[in-house]
Amino acid sequence: MSVTDPLPPQSSDEPPAARLHADDLIDYVAASPSSFHAAQEGARRLRAAGFVEQDEAEPWDASEGGHFLVRDGALMAWWVPAGAGPRSRFRVVGSHTDSPTFKLKPDPLLNQQGYSQVGVEVYGGPLLNSWLDRELGVAGRIVTTDGTVHTVRTGPIMRIPQLAIHLDRGVNDNGVRLDKQQHTAPLLDLVAGTSVLDLIGEQAGIRPRDVAGHDLVAYTTERGGYFGDFGQFVACARLDNLSSVHASLTALLELAGSGGESADVAVLAAFDHEEIGSGSRSGAAGPVLEDVLRRTALALGATPDQTIAMVSGSTCVSADAGHAMHPNYPGHHDPVNRPILGGGPLLKINANQRYSTDAVGSALWRRACTEAGIRTQAFVSNNAIPCGSTIGPLTATRLGMTVVDVGTPLLSMHSAREMCATDDLLALTLALTSYWRTA
Repeated sequence: MSVTDPLPPQSSDEPPAARLHADDLIDYVAASPSSFHAAQEGARRLRAAGFVEQDEAEPWDASEGGHFLVRDGALMAWWVPAGAGPRSRFRVVGSHTDSPTFKLKPDPLLNQQGYSQVGVEVYGGPLLNSWLDRELGVAGRIVTTDGTVHTVRTGPIMRIPQLAIHLDRGVNDNGVRLDKQQHTAPLLDLVAGTSVLDLIGEQAGIRPRDVAGHDLVAYTTERGGYFGDFGQFVACARLDNLSSVHASLTALLELAGSGGESADVAVLAAFDHEEIGSGSRSGAAGPVLEDVLRRTALALGATPDQTIAMVSGSTCVSADAGHAMHPNYPGHHDPVNRPILGGGPLLKINANQRYSTDAVGSALWRRACTEAGIRTQAFVSNNAIPCGSTIGPLTATRLGMTVVDVGTPLLSMHSAREMCATDDLLALTLALTSYWRTA
């Protein structure tokens, strides 16, 4: 079965909710080819549910109900329950909207050997070979000379073709070796001199001379889909980390739809630029989450001292996709802690604080999972293979709150097309909903 074929009839023991939830995630990913699109699609869903957009230049609104703001490629949203005040706390779910990709250079026109190609920089740590021989589009934002921001996307317009095996006879023995400058420029046109900016501008109604700046990235245009018996696996781009953004967004909308039982303020923080270190005004190392928390506390009537107490007594679940055990490479994993697809969300632990999880955070997460009726599984790296990091340590360091790192287990992480278990997607959402409601 192709990953884009319709799913077969569902088995009696598979809950329909898991598949409906995964369908909605695939829709969200398809609407989110860049971090800017991911933030705006989240905002669209929140607005449709009655959340009110906050202008950061205006007085802060902490009235009962839902609020959100978009800062570049980051989305912040918060639900203020009835009775919230200076003695309340914040319950934060953090994630990120960006994924490894290629970013267009300021002047992306590249003429080589009679072709038009696109000059790109590597963004983050993609598995470069996974981007070969895929139809790619371009998405992101263009700012015109009058200061207007245009969110743009194309369909499939370019491709990075792989060198034929006849010209590289040892490729299956030696592996694909790609020079990031020479071998990753996508092919755009048969005629030299065609600029991708001209094509985008033509589609978006923007004259090339009016383009004053752009933040544009490549994305794979193939839609997510299912494979395996009864669709037990999802294959999709950008599961790291739109799977977490979608889970937190769905959980927050569920909380709002039920009226929000918790006395604490629920906060969704979907940052940009995590894949490159988070060092931006919309990243976790920047001030955007702290701005939301402090301004909300002050608007609820807290004094500066009470504001510090509200933040320090708060908690954060840092939700970012993690590694499932790869069955073809068992030696790359810890010999005891070996999480699998379908085993539930990960509880991510690292002695060197690459993840922020400690005993307090572990207990908080396990309570949430128990109350949601789902399983969780511990992830710890093989000592010989250091793990990456997340927004968790940055959030704990900036704000001084308890942070626990969790996430959906994936295979093929940082590939142009990652995979996970369908059931794990819903399980993460249920756990986050439980954390916001009762844990």
